[in-house]
Amino acid sequence: MASKKTAVANPVTFELPLTLIDKIEQARAKRGLKSVSEVIRVALEQFNYAAYQVARVEQRQISVRLPDVLKKNLQRQARLKRTSAGELLRAAIDHLPAAGAKKKR
Repeated sequence: MASKKTAVANPVTFELPLTLIDKIEQARAKRGLKSVSEVIRVALEQFNYAAYQVARVEQRQISVRLPDVLKKNLQRQARLKRTSAGELLRAAIDHLPAAGAKKKR
């Protein structure tokens, strides 16, 4: 006779904003759940994947030439800020002064 095996729960790591962490804790307390994992399982079991529309910003990959000192600084700053070099690059472009503004020296 075959015996029933229980499903193995493997750990999965997600990075979430603190607002969602707070929401998870509130849901855990209100529903009387014992763990964060239980909240996530309930959320995923009840989620309507078919109705969800992913908001995507159209992007294009570019390749640029950077002097070593600038590239290393970008990578260092990304590590210090705990973000990606791409995120810092997007922020730098967003903060680029309008045409005609003088470059800081």
